[in-house]
Amino acid sequence: MALPLSFTIDAATRHVRLDARDPDFYQNPNPVYAALHAEAPTFYWEEQKQWFFSGFEQVNTLLRDKRFGRQILHVASREELGMPAAADHTRHFDAAEAWSLLELEPPEHTRLRTLVNRAFVSRHVEKMTPEIIDLANSLMDGFANDGQTELLSSFADIIPVTMIARMIGIPDSMGPQLLTWSHDYVGMYMFKRTRADEEAADRSAKEFADYVRSIIAERRQSPQDDLLSHMIHTEHKGRFLSDDELISTTIVLLNAGHEATVHQIGNSVRIILESGLDPQTLFADAATTERTVEECLRICAPVHIFQRYCLEPCEVDGVSLKRGDKVSLILAAANLDPHKFPDPLTFKPQRNDGVNLSFGAGIHFCIGAPLARLELHLVLPLLFQRLPGLKLASRPKVKDVYHFHGLERLDLVW
Repeated sequence: MALPLSFTIDAATRHVRLDARDPDFYQNPNPVYAALHAEAPTFYWEEQKQWFFSGFEQVNTLLRDKRFGRQILHVASREELGMPAAADHTRHFDAAEAWSLLELEPPEHTRLRTLVNRAFVSRHVEKMTPEIIDLANSLMDGFANDGQTELLSSFADIIPVTMIARMIGIPDSMGPQLLTWSHDYVGMYMFKRTRADEEAADRSAKEFADYVRSIIAERRQSPQDDLLSHMIHTEHKGRFLSDDELISTTIVLLNAGHEATVHQIGNSVRIILESGLDPQTLFADAATTERTVEECLRICAPVHIFQRYCLEPCEVDGVSLKRGDKVSLILAAANLDPHKFPDPLTFKPQRNDGVNLSFGAGIHFCIGAPLARLELHLVLPLLFQRLPGLKLASRPKVKDVYHFHGLERLDLVW
């Protein structure tokens, strides 16, 4: 596979040039990751002005390294670090993210995660199996006889957002609006985002927070058997969550609870169809289904990068870092490390090379991983079972939202 023309590596200095908005890159980043593993798995990305780590052992270790964290302002001021003041035009987004599980470090992270973790353990999530199957079947009933569908809008978009919303206690009817807010949110994580992207994210953050605040008020008066009521009325070491903490936590659960899974359903269907392997063999039983799902997660992960702040001066792989430096860990590239996964660019559902890092590791390991895995284990076999002869109608187009990786649309025929 050809490499993007914008991509160059200086192996001696470990400096890389690469336009993240180059379609030849974001449409299929895997060849670039393979070249990085061969020449500079640790590298300085010129355009991003930041050090990146792509080796499996380094990424796995750094995700657990207490010298690095998701936030920095709990140990140093903006003035000390030379950071600019927070932008006024993203104040609502910043407020919504202020107590996000993805952005906090202990002890606050521990307190919030403890309150929600029990809802996402496998034994609890597995009780949702009949609901997920019923929803998937009802959606397929709507297009199974048509011989064609655009799978994201008719299927993949709907299942994860519906299930996480039900779990939290938000009505199904809000699904389309939640998707709109979430898509705007994702714009904040794009490289070279525009002022328009930031304003859209801020606008949606305000609307999202206002809506969640109204639902919180309802649940305070009339608790239900849902996660939001549990978070409102459960204390941890004598403390209840504030409204701001509840809003941030609810938003991150809704966003993280569906955005990546939507991408992964589309990515998985695509990679299976392009592989030419027999779906009946790939989903023959629970064991083969698990291996297939994990291999899809490994080779076409939905989230490519997780960033960390350096909390104290240190050296990693010969790179000297000072407090406040931000580094990036490429989860999707770590999944392609040939030292961990032989023949890494080949889709091999039979492989037994150990765990992938698509859900991260350490204290920020994806809290929704059991739910995402369950949804994939259930809906992928069902899809291929009910639509025999499934084929790609056209070459899928990938969204320009690196460092997420998902499709704009997935047109299928059968």
